Amino acid sequence: MTTPWNRQQTSTMPSHKYRDVHRRVDVPLVDRTWPSNTIESAPLWVPVDLRDGNQALPEPMDPTRKRAFFEMMIEIGYKEIEVGYPSASSTDFDFVRLLAEQDLVPDDVTVVVFTAARRDLIERTVASIDGIGCDVVIHLYTATAPVWRDVVLGRGRAELLELIASGGRDVLEFAGDLPNVRFEFSPEVFNLTEPDYVLEVCDTMTALWDACPDRPVILNLPATVEVATPNVYADQIELMHRSLARRDSVILSVHPHNDRGTGVACAELAVLAGAQRVEGCIFGNGERTGNVDIATLALNLHAQGVDPMIDFSDIDRIRRVVEHANGIDLHPRHPYVGDLVHTAFSGTHQDAIRKGFAARRDGRRGQPWEVPYLPIDPADIGRTYDAVIRVNSQSGKGGIGYLLETGYGVRLPRRMEIDFARVVQAHTDAHGSEVDAETLWRLFTESYLRDTDGSECGVEIVETHHSPSSVSKITGVLAIVAWESPDSRGWACGVGDSPRSAAVAARRSAGVLAAESQASSASRSYASL
Repeated sequence: MTTPWNRQQTSTMPSHKYRDVHRRVDVPLVDRTWPSNTIESAPLWVPVDLRDGNQALPEPMDPTRKRAFFEMMIEIGYKEIEVGYPSASSTDFDFVRLLAEQDLVPDDVTVVVFTAARRDLIERTVASIDGIGCDVVIHLYTATAPVWRDVVLGRGRAELLELIASGGRDVLEFAGDLPNVRFEFSPEVFNLTEPDYVLEVCDTMTALWDACPDRPVILNLPATVEVATPNVYADQIELMHRSLARRDSVILSVHPHNDRGTGVACAELAVLAGAQRVEGCIFGNGERTGNVDIATLALNLHAQGVDPMIDFSDIDRIRRVVEHANGIDLHPRHPYVGDLVHTAFSGTHQDAIRKGFAARRDGRRGQPWEVPYLPIDPADIGRTYDAVIRVNSQSGKGGIGYLLETGYGVRLPRRMEIDFARVVQAHTDAHGSEVDAETLWRLFTESYLRDTDGSECGVEIVETHHSPSSVSKITGVLAIVAWESPDSRGWACGVGDSPRSAAVAARRSAGVLAAESQASSASRSYASL
């Protein structure tokens, strides 16, 4: 409906052809508790880059890239890693065999192998892990949602349940006696499956596999295609959390995709609702718009004071490994890892960040991190402060002053910052490009510190003096500058009615002071004013 404050018009898009999620699946939970919960510890992270992420790549990983990726994941702390779909390709099968035959998996790391519920595929999957010394999870999956049952599988509810149970029995036949093997089941497209049916299927599998606290079964509940707001997924997860049989023998896992761009929110709300384990990809690669980004999830916890249990202290190295393995560059605005995520161009942002850093230098260093516009300290993830503030036509005096201070040790008084900001604004408007600290220094020296002969001197200290009767009226500006020539060096100062005229006066006075020593020049000149 059009209102005086909202004049948007009906579009030509055929939105009527779609149904909202509540017309597609029943979500009976009404007394939800998850909105009152908080996340106080990290869930078990399970990267699926080597399987789910890999199958979404235009050019799947070769063994070298896959191994480098795997070794990096171990190094930064992942303890459960999905390593492949051994029955899908010889490349995946051979990689799992490589891990087994060369004993490449540490004793405290569990690997996961993925298979459809089909006897020959299950048998080949079990063959791939023959002789492996570490713990293994065999991950069985079958789509359970109505459209998939009707259109893809051509089976009713009872028929599909028997197919899944048959796959579970095959898993037991081939791997049930292996002491280092546990089991996982995913009702694919869980989020569009009727709650009563998915409960029946999951309880059937935990009973079949005799889930117990010493050998728990993983029940992984995917939002295979995101179709609703994250609160709906949270309701679905809480319903399962509260309704599953053998709950103390089940590890409740989630696997959100990102079709609506809310995969991270879905995962966070799912953990609030009872999920203990999260599958996803580091930086979010995956089919369509990707899997949930488990690096972002982990660093979101870090920003809330919760140990993510994964070491992202050298995030740029991790990014290089991921980009090389996937053959896909990350966006510069990608959360936490993008080149620009800690960078401010806006003048108001720059001024606030600069003051936040100054406050920490002046006594807040040991206190909790509170710097405006920076949710975490860039140093936590191996970033320097060099790129926190960058200057372009949108920037202001705060950013300009910050770059001069950090790059050249020059602190400008407020009124001189204002004056110099006009110089920089004219430059950026004329050239339309970003300016770095070196360019700012060149503009500064050209504007204030060059005399008619073109020689240069550098600012050492700049102070502003106000009239005693009114701080708003400038009666004089004092500039003290250091200067250098081929055969001598010294100090000079000058007073003017603006920063520019004071700096010019200081430079001109250098000729008078050139024959005197540095110390006496500085003291007499300053004292005489």
